[in-house]
Amino acid sequence: MIKLLRKIHWVYCLLCLFLIFILFWPFYYWLTRHPRYYNILNKFRTVHSFTAAALSGIFFDFEFEKELDKQQTYIFCANHTSNLDIIIFCILAKGKYHFMGKEELMKNPLLGIFFRTIDIAVSRSSKISSFRAFKKAGDNLESGMSLIIFPEGRIDNVYPPVLQDFKSGPFRLAIEKNVPIVPVSITNVWKIMWDDGVKYGTRPGLVKVHVHEPILTSILALENDEVLKNEVYGIINSKLGF
Repeated sequence: MIKLLRKIHWVYCLLCLFLIFILFWPFYYWLTRHPRYYNILNKFRTVHSFTAAALSGIFFDFEFEKELDKQQTYIFCANHTSNLDIIIFCILAKGKYHFMGKEELMKNPLLGIFFRTIDIAVSRSSKISSFRAFKKAGDNLESGMSLIIFPEGRIDNVYPPVLQDFKSGPFRLAIEKNVPIVPVSITNVWKIMWDDGVKYGTRPGLVKVHVHEPILTSILALENDEVLKNEVYGIINSKLGF
């Protein structure tokens, strides 16, 4: 019975997301036409995310170690166990921000319009694609757009989840561009929706999100990227309790 209810709730969640997406489609279409509109576009993404989650009975509790500067450009790094992670950051991040994710998202019926415009799609198996993606991300950071990235690179098949090894790219980029990294621990979202929700369904609930104090990178050299990666890994993992 519980499995059936979770499947019904999963369908309802998708329905909420798509109905609001259809309602916002004209705005998304025009606001993705030019980067000067991206700040407004992200406001729509925030409203879309919060409303769809709230209608589904899913809410978020953000715990900040230190208040973030709304005028500062950041690289947000978080563990990745659920498609709800994207919604979380559409609510958490402010102003000009963009995601980096797998190239398959370009064909996603809901996210495709963003990963063909404001966000960055990357093929993890292609070094050329990865180079181009991080080059574009670097340019965006220089223009004041925060980057949201999941350094595990994907949602792993292990259930219950275990924090996987991080890729080095985000940490080299943070040092190169002198941008602070914000580690984020999303502690229990996998219990509400794991991966895309197909296997176990979804349920209402309160997602706990711990936003750690930003790590400054101005004093680090490029060869310190592994040290920074390991530090961020340890910080994020310290709050997970998987």
